[in-house]
Amino acid sequence: MSGPRARDAEHTIVVDLGFGDAGKGVTVDLLCAGGGYGAVVRANGGAQAGHNVVAPDGRHHTFAQFGAGTLAPGGPVPTHLSRFVVVDPFALAAEAEHLAGLGVADPFSLVTVDRRALVSTPWHAAANRARERARGRDRHGSCGMGVGETAAYALEYPDDAPTAGDCATPVVLRRKLDLLAERLEPVLTAPSGPDRPGGGEAAVSGAGAAERLPDPGVCVEAYRAFADRVELVDERYLPRLLARTPVVFEGAQGVLLDEWHGFHPYTTWSTTTSVNPLALLAEAGMEGRARRLGVTRTFATRHGAGPLVTEDALLTERLADRHNRTGPWQGGFRVGHLDLVALRYALEAAEGVDALVVTHADAPARLGRDPLWCVGYELADGRPVRIAPGTAPDLARQARLTGLLGAARPVLESVPGPVPATLADALGLPLEAVFSGPTRADARVPVRRAPRVGPFPRRLPATA
Repeated sequence: MSGPRARDAEHTIVVDLGFGDAGKGVTVDLLCAGGGYGAVVRANGGAQAGHNVVAPDGRHHTFAQFGAGTLAPGGPVPTHLSRFVVVDPFALAAEAEHLAGLGVADPFSLVTVDRRALVSTPWHAAANRARERARGRDRHGSCGMGVGETAAYALEYPDDAPTAGDCATPVVLRRKLDLLAERLEPVLTAPSGPDRPGGGEAAVSGAGAAERLPDPGVCVEAYRAFADRVELVDERYLPRLLARTPVVFEGAQGVLLDEWHGFHPYTTWSTTTSVNPLALLAEAGMEGRARRLGVTRTFATRHGAGPLVTEDALLTERLADRHNRTGPWQGGFRVGHLDLVALRYALEAAEGVDALVVTHADAPARLGRDPLWCVGYELADGRPVRIAPGTAPDLARQARLTGLLGAARPVLESVPGPVPATLADALGLPLEAVFSGPTRADARVPVRRAPRVGPFPRRLPATA
């Protein structure tokens, strides 16, 4: 079925209210199927994103850097990679090849890239994996693709960090790649063993094992080909695009992984709330010209390490996701009960959304039992716990929250009605769409309505 149409001159921001994997891809696909959007703008993250879209005809693609409107039935919706995106030209080429195999003509012609966007290289990825291996059992759950390493390097060496614009200037790019390889060499060649901090697993997997890396000259040639295939644009491009047509801002990861509001250190080096899209709109003089959609499953998920208070091994077994398997870097795909506490935290951290999209509405039927949801957290002695976002940036505070969540257990109750509508009422939001399957044809677009007024599930007071 076709999705909600773009309103006149109104942009849409799609935000994941969990730890990622909520269904941003299928949400963007549904929006673009409704027509009216002139582009999908990626506003954070990079090639580590994995937004699965299954078309009604069975074609499947995991969108990473291309926008999830590329398979829209009326024709591909172009993608703009904003200055907030970390671009991986090699991964983009592989993604373009897969899209071409699905029948998308000349995928590169659909992409514009802000020249200021950082470029993630094989050296960043190798350093990322070396650091993660060295953590042993204290791994953070990285995707191992170097996005965080790219951001960290740019913070330390802002003038030497490779950008998309450098790909068109081989002399500049080669100088930056040589410096990058030299500076990261100690990380890539560090010895490993059980006597090193974070040993154990690192000693087995070889934290210091050298990875085969390309010659910088080969990268320069490949990146120059990337610059020739996509359209590199400056800071004037996006404001003109936003003035000309409504766009969908497609976020990556989820609010609970946000670099400042997530639970440190199990977070991403990326701002996953609406902050980046709103900044881009403000730069274009279009404040307040966007609606925000929050996306959630009917159950909680987390890919990899970090707190998941409502985790349930039975749910992990019965609600296995064929598009989200255990990965060598992220770890396992974990499932828990729907978590009102975490969702309310995410909404507060994101400063609210205008409507809710609920995916996996068929999950309760697949479980074969009445669903439960978490209405509060408590400690082992029964003391209640309340979490709330702090003033960013304060990573020490977020680390304390992580410790608190590690000790918390969920207060579970039966969901008192159909999950999507009941959840929307509990959060005080109208429903934008409900998905009972993996494709846009499985979506139901409810008649917009104001949420009913309580009684909502109880909120527990703050812990002492």
